[in-house]
Parts: sequence; structure tokens; C-alpha cells
Amino acid sequence: MNKSHRLIPVLLLAAISFTACTNRATETGDRIPVIFDTDANNELDDQHALAYLLLNPDVFEPVGITVNATRNGGEIGEHVKEAERIVSLCGMEGKVQVLKGANGGFVEIRDHIGEPSFDGHAAVDFIIREAMKERERTLVLLPVGKLTNVALALMKEPAVAERVRVVWLGSNYPWKGEYNLDNDIPSMEYVLQTGVPFEIVTVRGGKPSGTAAVKVTRDEIFEKMPGLGPIAAEPVTGRHGGEFTCFGDYSVSLFKHTKYFGEGDTRSLFDMAAVAIVKDPSWADASEIPCPVYADTAWVEQPDNPRKVVIWENFDKEGILADFYATFE
Repeated sequence: MNKSHRLIPVLLLAAISFTACTNRATETGDRIPVIFDTDANNELDDQHALAYLLLNPDVFEPVGITVNATRNGGEIGEHVKEAERIVSLCGMEGKVQVLKGANGGFVEIRDHIGEPSFDGHAAVDFIIREAMKERERTLVLLPVGKLTNVALALMKEPAVAERVRVVWLGSNYPWKGEYNLDNDIPSMEYVLQTGVPFEIVTVRGGKPSGTAAVKVTRDEIFEKMPGLGPIAAEPVTGRHGGEFTCFGDYSVSLFKHTKYFGEGDTRSLFDMAAVAIVKDPSWADASEIPCPVYADTAWVEQPDNPRKVVIWENFDKEGILADFYATFE
């Protein structure tokens, strides 16, 4: 990939420089603390992203997994079950918590956050507790679905904004639409209005510059993934039935059953690419821009806005996928 145009200003370097040393994580033990926020039962890229995160223990400290529900994949309980399957298949059962988050959207929940059992309270309160802990490294919130849980946490405890870095897989910026965005637009609008460090890992379906370009073929998965990954303590019943003892075999099952394939029988691993650029920011281009707004289903630029956000694009497909497969070997 041509990286000659990567001009990262000083503010951006301050925001993401702590990730630049991740390749030395094995030597220093300085892992990146992450809360992974997922609609795990939606398609299949969440599962691959989560497994990739969990099986990079030299780089990531998985603080917890918070779950939300988007319009595909059923109610919140089904998303929780799928996240728990991946945790078990990666040998992390009992070591990493899975917490139930929002089933509904930001607008319908926000007026209830003072109640003890509001929709999503377990995940939201967990995010707040972990954000307020003292850490050597900044806690990364890594949402790969809608932003409901993150927005509710920022609303309930505004101090969270000064203690985390949010890296969101979502939007087709600068173009309209995208699944994660459309599932809860008000939650994204709220996050944009806060002062939290916010990075958008672009999707851009059908274009070469977003995570949509980080795609694999079904045959590639069938060839490379069988038998890969640690052996689970107990067999795990899959989303589509069957029993599995490693993530590699479950990956094959997910690819057998998914309906969403593009030209050439390909499938994008959008969410996994978001995890990858937190691990190694050299696998994409980052630029800092004045924070835009999203109005009437379109992005509106605000060139004089002092608030800045980071846009990730132009992903190194080969580098990311090579590391993904190597992780499971």
C-alpha cells in the first residue's frame, strides 16, 4: 500500500501513539486494555474479530465484552450466547466477562439511566467502572456494532470521556449510511457531541478504501481455518447447531451458513480489521479532521469545529489477513 500520503498531525500522534509500541508488547508486557462491544449474533465478522482479539494476549488485555442487539441476530440474549461461544472456544471461559447491554436504542433508554435496572445497565455500568480505574494505558472501547452502550455510559458518567479512547467500526464516512450507524443514529450523534477521543474505522461497502476491502473467500476459510485455535475445555454447540472444540472449525460453520457474500464468493471481515489497526496502526491510514455532524442521513462538515476526530481508511488487506491467520496457527 502506498503510505506516502500519511500525514498524521501532532494531535493525532498524541491520541494514538500509545498503540505504536504494540509490536514490542511481548518484551514489555505493556498490553492494550480493551472492552469489546459487539452485536455478536448479527453476521460472522464479530466472531472473527473477537477471537482475533482474545488470541492476541501479548498485545491485548481483554477487560470485558459488552453486548448489544442490532436488527439482525435476534434479541439481546442471542447475542450474549454467541459472544459466550467465542469466549469458550478461545479458552477464556471464566477469565473474560460477557455483559448484557442494550437491547433497544439510545433515545428509548436515555431517560431511564437513573434507574437501577435500565435496559443495558450491566454493560453500561461495567464500562463506567472500568473506565474510572487507574491504568498505565488508556482503556480502549472498541464498539463494532451500534454505539448505544458507549453513548449511555458517556451520558451516565461524563467523566468517562476523559479516560477512554473510542475506536468505532462504523459509517461510510464521508458517504451516508452503513449498518452500525443506521441501527442507532442518535447514539452516534451523542458521542460526536462529547469530548471523548473518537476514531471512525470506515466500512465503505463496495469501495476499496474501507474495511469492506478486507475480505476473504469461502474457499479460503474452508482451506485455512479447520482445526485452528486452542482446544476448548468442553464442546460448544454452535449458532447453527453442531458441536465444536476450536474456533477454526466454528469459523468454517459460520461461513457455510452465512447468506451474505459478494462478488467472487467473498465476505468482508470488517470488525476484525478494526481490531487489527488497534494492534498495529501501520495497517491503515489515519487522518484527523474537524468533527462533522450527521444530519438528514448525510454527513455535514464543520471545518471550524475545534473538536477533532480520527478517520481510518486504506487498509492493508494482505498484512491484516496474514496476521489474522498466523494468530490461530
